[in-house]
Amino acid sequence: MNLTRRTFVVSATSAGAAVLVCRENPLASWGEEESSQLAPYLSGMRMAATPASEYRAYRSKTVTDPATSTWVQVDLGKTALIESVELYPASERMYPGRDQYYAGEGFPLRFHIDVSSNAEFSSPKRIADFTKSDFPDPGDNITRFPTKGIQGRYVRLTATQLRPVKMYAKNEATQTGGLVDSPDYSLTLAKVGVMSNGADLAVGCKASADAQCGNTELLGQLTRPARQDGEGIHRDQPHLVSDASTWRPPSLKAQVPKTGVALAGGVFEKTMLNNIGYLLESFTTEELLRQFYERTGKITNFKPVGSQKFWEEDLAGSNAGRFLMGAGNTLRWIGNPELQQKLNAVVDGIYACRKPDGYIMAYPEDTIFYSERAAYTRAWLTHGLLEAAYSGNEKALPMLRGYYDWYNRQPFLPLMLRGVIQGGQGMVANTRVARSPLGKAADAQVIQRYYQEDEWLKGLTKLEEKQVWQYPYDRPHCYLLTDIEAYLDMYLITGEPLYHDAAMGAWELYRAHWQQAGGSISIIEFEKDPPDSNYLQQKLGELCGSSFWVFLSQRFQMLDPDDERFAAEIEKSIYNVAMANQDSTYGLRYHTILEGTKEKATRMNTCCEGQGTRLIGSIPEHMYSLAADGLYMNLFAPSGVRWEVAGRAMTLNVDTNFPFDPRVQATINCQRRTRANLRIRVPSWAASEMEIAVNGNIAGKGKPGTYFPLQREWSEGDTIDFTLPAAVRVKRYQGADQIAGKNRYSFEYGPVLLAAVGAKKMDMAIEGNGGPQELAQLLEPIDGSPMHFSVRGNPALTFVPYWQIADEEFTCYPAVKA
Repeated sequence: MNLTRRTFVVSATSAGAAVLVCRENPLASWGEEESSQLAPYLSGMRMAATPASEYRAYRSKTVTDPATSTWVQVDLGKTALIESVELYPASERMYPGRDQYYAGEGFPLRFHIDVSSNAEFSSPKRIADFTKSDFPDPGDNITRFPTKGIQGRYVRLTATQLRPVKMYAKNEATQTGGLVDSPDYSLTLAKVGVMSNGADLAVGCKASADAQCGNTELLGQLTRPARQDGEGIHRDQPHLVSDASTWRPPSLKAQVPKTGVALAGGVFEKTMLNNIGYLLESFTTEELLRQFYERTGKITNFKPVGSQKFWEEDLAGSNAGRFLMGAGNTLRWIGNPELQQKLNAVVDGIYACRKPDGYIMAYPEDTIFYSERAAYTRAWLTHGLLEAAYSGNEKALPMLRGYYDWYNRQPFLPLMLRGVIQGGQGMVANTRVARSPLGKAADAQVIQRYYQEDEWLKGLTKLEEKQVWQYPYDRPHCYLLTDIEAYLDMYLITGEPLYHDAAMGAWELYRAHWQQAGGSISIIEFEKDPPDSNYLQQKLGELCGSSFWVFLSQRFQMLDPDDERFAAEIEKSIYNVAMANQDSTYGLRYHTILEGTKEKATRMNTCCEGQGTRLIGSIPEHMYSLAADGLYMNLFAPSGVRWEVAGRAMTLNVDTNFPFDPRVQATINCQRRTRANLRIRVPSWAASEMEIAVNGNIAGKGKPGTYFPLQREWSEGDTIDFTLPAAVRVKRYQGADQIAGKNRYSFEYGPVLLAAVGAKKMDMAIEGNGGPQELAQLLEPIDGSPMHFSVRGNPALTFVPYWQIADEEFTCYPAVKA
């Protein structure tokens, strides 16, 4: 079975001769002669992809004549013994928006390598000469050229024949495409190593190139240090595996309710009902199971069109995962027979397609390295079956257990982090299973052995910004949050402090440097998003990123529920991303656009649909946290929650129309007097201290950003009353998309991001003087329209909740004259 993407394996010709073949890369298949030519120069290490700009490859200037000669050389600074020269091939994403890397692009077709004692190479010592015949494309293999103990100061690679630059070409008739040769040629390398006594002498040394083709801006890449957790794809670290008997999981101060919360109207219930409509209307049961049926032969010759090719077929099984994530979460709170029947039918369909060895994925086992199946797709179906299990389906969890008993012993595991696209996304699948009722130590130990990157964890602990936006091994963006979720799970499983400290460092970094007003995450794949850039003209704020952010914050909340920051992050993510990106029952938007017009919602199984429906379905579990001695009220919505304290049943019914009305009244129901600590959140966005009354008597005032404890004996009918001190808050925009002569500001009311509408885009400027406090005073409530504000002195403008924006033009960052 084909275990690796771009892996070189030995096969045999009919005559029995060995032939080296590059699997799943038709651009680099070798014959017998090419195989024997390259084999002596393979270092035994495959090069991990280098998409981050700090680690991008050196690329010479492009030319149209492949016979153009160009060179690069390294000055070691002094004469040294050189044992070998290593050439690291480029392994980079070749075109935006598509899951394809091409390793080996631009590796010289013909070349020679020389060593000299002077920069002019007047008396060079040649250590490799491939100028008479083509050198096979090495793919992602690092090649090594021994010198037999040559001494010298300068090392030069001269390319005499270049390979073409690759380009993406699409066949409009078939709507398929792939990489083809462009008319341009270049010399491309990720790095040059000069080895002596096991050390790379080239690191940090000066590199130079010929004047005609040399690219001076990228020369430093040739002698960059090795990446912090190594350059290779293969990961196998048995020494990091800890004995489960030594694990000391931390005690959780609060628990996430799995059931027991009922909504009673309000915007959260409306959002969840819209989600039910989307789940029922978007795909049929047969469409959700199609890829499973294709694997088993029940469906043959299906021809995908349009978005089906990537979102459904390439990511085979993710559509079922999407549906199960949303439906499983929703059914824990809102009964819906039609949705329940559809969920059970999907689980039954997957169950019917499972194999005797436990395998359940929709894609064949030998295609796990194709596209994003190894991580993204596996995680999606895992999430979905877990949510189905927690909603009451009895088949889902045992099915998952059987699959992970299969997965945890597979020979491809050393390649699951870096030998696949965004392999880290698959970590959270293992850790969530490990924390499930049927979890095993092996689920977590797989992470330690095959995925763990200690130096990355240490960098996050030190709050190093580059660990987020310059992650060395794959395209950095919001999906790194899934890695962080997994590492925090590892802390919850083992108690190892490094996992916690790294996850907290990452949480602090994202919150401080990659978050827009309203809470959307402002880093995305295929774009360069430095710290605090917060671009408004890029499509940022993926809905799925905010889903990961919520579930990561929730884990921290269970460890430290008195830290109000976690509830605040969850709250604004729900209002300003999840609700804002929902388009009634039709579908969900991909990006959180903060200026111009919103995107059209989709109904085609995008990543943001999957995580968006999952997040919306989970809203009730974020409203309250359960403690051994009582309850935390985190969010404010008309609802009821049932729980137990010391074996005694209690119910809290909340009556409010928040966020349209800040008044809240909660009523206790309990059959007998019960001592409990009810902690009421005083949001960090509160404009003042919050007065809280019990049975009409003032119990105290809570400071913004805290929880106010009400610890007492409660009786049937006791009431808690408070008014949330919501007010307009204004904050100056500090990102990269500034307007000359003006300052930009965001406006929020309580947790709700506001958007300015009513004028042409270029005229969206608030004429005001002073700073944020003075600007806040310009907004005046509109009678009869809660949370709608007119702007004094600027009658064309109106501020409304961002989540209510549909197709109209708007901005969340209006400009004010400086």
